[in-house]
Amino acid sequence: MTVAFRVVTELDAPPERAFALSLDIGAHERSMAATDERAVAGTTTGTIGLGESVTWRARHFGIVWRMTSRITALEAPHRFVDEQVRGPFARFHHVHHFEPSARGTRMVDEIEFRAPLGPLGVLAERIALARYLPRLIAERNASLAAELRADGHGGQGAASSPSAS
Repeated sequence: MTVAFRVVTELDAPPERAFALSLDIGAHERSMAATDERAVAGTTTGTIGLGESVTWRARHFGIVWRMTSRITALEAPHRFVDEQVRGPFARFHHVHHFEPSARGTRMVDEIEFRAPLGPLGVLAERIALARYLPRLIAERNASLAAELRADGHGGQGAASSPSAS
């Protein structure tokens, strides 16, 4: 079963700045500090670009995971897509949209994923992943908003709202 959800975050920064920060490996690591996420292979520093991949190592649910993602589409400063090419999911597809808004930028994350292991994976999706992943993305976005504020490119921060589809 494929699970889909979206998280909408309003940022007090222009789309160009939000887009660039979202592709920055260091910003991603800082935003995921609670899971000790680190880039360990591929593009491990700076800005990741079209066709490039990164392997992340992180701790989720007390287990250390590795996931390799590739940037499969990039239309600066409006949209990029990252997809798992190796890792714990049977499928993981993440579209990042950046739209001008009254506050600065409306950042929309659209994510589709499917757990492996057939019926056991469906159970994991229902029990844990369908709640955990939207919260994780909202926390990441709040960290990006704080970083934009600290850089002097924003004012009030972020407001995120996850929704399942």
